[in-house]
Amino acid sequence: MNQITRFAPSPTGFLHVGNLRTAILNYLEAKRTGGTFILRLDDTDRKILSELQIDAGQSLDEIAKKVFSSKTPVWNRIKKMKDYGIIGDTVSILNADKLGFEACFFVMIRTSEHDLEWQENFLQALKDRPQVQEAHRLAGDIDYILKVRVKNARAYDEFYQALISEVEVHNVTALLSMEEIKSTVQLPLGDINFAGIR
Repeated sequence: MNQITRFAPSPTGFLHVGNLRTAILNYLEAKRTGGTFILRLDDTDRKILSELQIDAGQSLDEIAKKVFSSKTPVWNRIKKMKDYGIIGDTVSILNADKLGFEACFFVMIRTSEHDLEWQENFLQALKDRPQVQEAHRLAGDIDYILKVRVKNARAYDEFYQALISEVEVHNVTALLSMEEIKSTVQLPLGDINFAGIR
């Protein structure tokens, strides 16, 4: 079947699909479900995502060779997954130790404040600080946990003092990571049912 480009409804506006048959099936499915687009991915898409997780700097030719496809279909598949929001921004992962950021702290925060204004101020304080690599709101006794990367203990204390001067917190406990055993941003794609992703 000749490869063409068609469009079907998606949550983000429009979504490229690979051929006419797929476009028709996607359109009918979107119409049947009231406009909810169901993206259907196959094993080749899974392999492409796996390769991108390993090294997003690979050329299309390199990826195509590894997934037993050719350059243009691989480009179309990647474009489709970017349009749908499955593939986000491409970044380079820097070596923190070689750049001098040798201390990683996990900071557990308890707060007695839960009103909207406090939450907005707290979240803004975290966004304004590049030392905070991750921030999670938790269920249980701890309200928030932060992953903070700094050069050393003194740099962490400066971060801590600046944070508590800006927002009021009830209790802060910092744990220093002695050794990073595993760190990855790769998702376990084998656990996903690719038959229909909304």
